[in-house]
Amino acid sequence: MNKNLSLGPSCFSPPVNFLQELPSYRSVARRRTNILSRDKQSGTLLKPTGSFSSQLDGGITENLNSQSIRKYALNISEKRRLRDIQETQMKYLSEWDQWKRYSSKSWKRFIEKAREMTTHLELWRKDIRSIEGKFGTGIQSYFSFLRFLVVLNLVIFLIIFMLVLLPIILTKYKITNSTFVLIPFKDMDMQCTLYPISSSGLIYFYSYIIDLLSGTGFLEETSLFYGHYTIDGVKFQNFTYDLPLAYLISTIAYLALSLLWIVKRSVEGFKINLIRSEEHFQSYCNKIFAGWDFCITNRSMAELKHSSLRYELRADLEEERIRQKIAERTSEETIRIYSLRLFLNCIVLAVLAACFYAIYLATTFSQEHMKKEIDKMVFGENLLILYLPSIVITLANFITPIIFAKIIHYEDYSPGFEIRLTILRCVFMRLATICVLVFTLGSKITSCGDSTCELCGYNQKLYPCWETQVGQEMYKLMIFDFIIILAVTLFVDFPRKLLVTYCASSKLIQCWGQQEFAIPDNVLGIVYGQTICWIGAFFSPLLPAIATLKFVIIFYVKELSLLYTCRPSPRQFRASNSNFFFLLVLLIGLCLAIIPLTISMARIPSSKACGPFTNFNTTWEVIPQTVSTFPSSLQTLIHGVTSEAFAVPFFMIICLVMFYFIALAGAHKRVVAQLREQLSLESRDKRYLIQKLTEAQRDVRSQPALA
Repeated sequence: MNKNLSLGPSCFSPPVNFLQELPSYRSVARRRTNILSRDKQSGTLLKPTGSFSSQLDGGITENLNSQSIRKYALNISEKRRLRDIQETQMKYLSEWDQWKRYSSKSWKRFIEKAREMTTHLELWRKDIRSIEGKFGTGIQSYFSFLRFLVVLNLVIFLIIFMLVLLPIILTKYKITNSTFVLIPFKDMDMQCTLYPISSSGLIYFYSYIIDLLSGTGFLEETSLFYGHYTIDGVKFQNFTYDLPLAYLISTIAYLALSLLWIVKRSVEGFKINLIRSEEHFQSYCNKIFAGWDFCITNRSMAELKHSSLRYELRADLEEERIRQKIAERTSEETIRIYSLRLFLNCIVLAVLAACFYAIYLATTFSQEHMKKEIDKMVFGENLLILYLPSIVITLANFITPIIFAKIIHYEDYSPGFEIRLTILRCVFMRLATICVLVFTLGSKITSCGDSTCELCGYNQKLYPCWETQVGQEMYKLMIFDFIIILAVTLFVDFPRKLLVTYCASSKLIQCWGQQEFAIPDNVLGIVYGQTICWIGAFFSPLLPAIATLKFVIIFYVKELSLLYTCRPSPRQFRASNSNFFFLLVLLIGLCLAIIPLTISMARIPSSKACGPFTNFNTTWEVIPQTVSTFPSSLQTLIHGVTSEAFAVPFFMIICLVMFYFIALAGAHKRVVAQLREQLSLESRDKRYLIQKLTEAQRDVRSQPALA
């Protein structure tokens, strides 16, 4: 009887070769037979869970000195156990090691407290958190991006102010014992030094409004524009401050700062986007299990988030359907769709070319008629000629997105790619219009009609101080863009909201609907304004201050528009995707801004009638002249660093480093793939073990109960 009651180990224990039936073991065996060279690596990666946990505990206890316990994803009991281990280890350390450990902890706590304090000093912290709570992280990321541009422009203005404006202010108002150093006169034709600013006489009141809107008249003589800084330096007691060099360094400094700052902020978003683009199944899991935005507290926004998730899932399924459709296409269908796309892209290029040509004609007409008896024109005609390029650019930026949105429907792309391609075309259109305007001005500056420009090197008759006039064009673009944003909000969005609210019975108004707060369009608008600021800051040093004030006002205008006149778009953006997209577009704008600035500083002759570079053929010549004043050993070092003998090996070393990081990234990618496979195999192992356990329990229950 007892023999029958006692169930042997064979009833519950698996045989010795039971682990060999696990799916993970079979996968490892297949890999070892196929790839013998990866035997050791596969055995290391695919270890049982128990050994992995013990290895994790050992790694944590070894790294207690370098990292805080808070950073480990462990429960409270485990963290307390690790803290006890850490305190036990402290007793066996020397006094010097204990002091280093305590000082390191104190410094980390100080850094954490400092970061907490800085978060309370953030600009618009409460407003942005309120927007995040009501409308989600997608719209919040737009306002955070706008705050970033405010801080960036403020820093750019401080750089220009410290390097260029402050020495002049200190000398002008006798705050320090310093004097101006005038530009020495060199052999040049007197005609090149003529700079008629404005005619004296009776001035009407509306002339001041025109000057304020266009940067001409009394504003042209202020420190707002390049032509005001016609001095060679500031002489202090012990040294002479080189203003031309400081002017050029300030430009290089704010461009380099903007580049580094944007790249630093975009790295994190790039990592997240790279991870999310790896696998489509992972995208489904993220949307279903981790797609909810827990910052939302508003019921209507919660419903909007539900519809957004449904839209994203439908879009993913549509993309999957299109992938399957592409895989099943015949050769005739492939040729037909690619021919249609080629034809439609030719239409897109034709639209872009027509817009660029219209901007060229408007700029040419405005520049030719700006100097022809402009004082005799009436108020409206004067403003129309001054703002004609800005008006054409604004109309092009308004019409082309509508055309692109209609064309994209016939190209048979997936919904996600349709959005990205349309945005990319709009980005190129908005930013390229500024470059077309600048290059049109450059062609007019360097061409003298029938005669050559050998006397001054540029068209001195039409552009006596061409840098100031380019700055005026950038100033007008900035002001006009700001006026358009305010006008659309006050005279389009607000009346539209009133009509939708109080005339709800009209079918036409209901079809028109309430204005959507489209994040991509708003981002393109402020990136357009920031690109203008980057280009114009060299020609108008106070333009970053104007851009800072403009973005501050836009923040409150857009906030009021979001709260009272607009509704959020049903196509919501994740915060990580939004931040990376915003910074990518901003980086494209910065690259496009650097191109005309580099050409104007290195190729176009500087004005001989105004500015700090009147004695230089180009702006960049101040750098070689400054280097020539250095000691001979330092000159030799600089010439060696900038020579081809240094550039070629340096380029080869950079290429080797790049190839190393590419290989390292490939190795990490393979490890990530193996770890993902390990997770999949562990889930299969668990299902297999549960199945075997269920079968064993069923076998035990099926045995007759013995008395």
